[in-house]
Amino acid sequence: MHLGATIRLLRVDAGLSLRDLARRIGVSSAYLSRVENGLDAAPTPERLAAIARELGVPPTLLMDVAHRVSPFVAHYLEQVPGAGMLFLEMARRGLSGPQLARVREFLDAEFPMRAAGSEAPVPALVPLLAPERMVLRLTCAALEDALDVAAGRLVGSCPGMSAPWLVAELKRREAEASSMVGNGVAVPHAIVEHAAPVAAVVTLAKPLKAETPDGLPLRLLVVLVGGERGRAHLVRLAHVARLASHGLAERLADEEQPQQLLSRLTELEALR
Repeated sequence: MHLGATIRLLRVDAGLSLRDLARRIGVSSAYLSRVENGLDAAPTPERLAAIARELGVPPTLLMDVAHRVSPFVAHYLEQVPGAGMLFLEMARRGLSGPQLARVREFLDAEFPMRAAGSEAPVPALVPLLAPERMVLRLTCAALEDALDVAAGRLVGSCPGMSAPWLVAELKRREAEASSMVGNGVAVPHAIVEHAAPVAAVVTLAKPLKAETPDGLPLRLLVVLVGGERGRAHLVRLAHVARLASHGLAERLADEEQPQQLLSRLTELEALR
């Protein structure tokens, strides 16, 4: 599980100390530290919702990373037992990602969500990508090598920025808190003033041994650069962590063409 690593990553980027966040959600610093280091089980859905609120991200994102059922879903199933049978039928049919996306499209068309009380949409990753910022099946010996390559692709979309400067900034942020979110995924990132958000994806031909929260080797990097701070930035990081928890690295690792990868990623994001 990589929930703890995700919470730590978001907490550091939100500018909160371990003690600050623990105090705000009413737990001890020792407990929160154990959660962040994967030594305790995932918090209850109610506590995850409290953590999400303090970090400024939708609670469903953290619950999805933890594979926890939202209290909203649990309450709905209690009120409408027939909904559980519908979930069971989808499981029996083994609906694939694209098929579930079609179900989602039907729901959006026939039963549009009411704006009141609904969460703001999560910014998608696909619009931040372009074929020239996708490096597929890279062979390298260390994370730093992959960052060098990604920076070289990103600077073309960030006028006035040099690759060496961007690599240094990515490494500086990495030193503050690891961007490894587990399941073979890392999300290195840098805040660049006045820069529009862009992303690069690097898949690795051979997994790298690295200090990851779940012990799995690194297989894929999503490198984010942008001038925004605050909620949008944190939500995007949490979104990548959620994709990782649903097999992002495994699903994209063997793609050999940028358009194929974009198509697969679009399918994954359609279910968010």
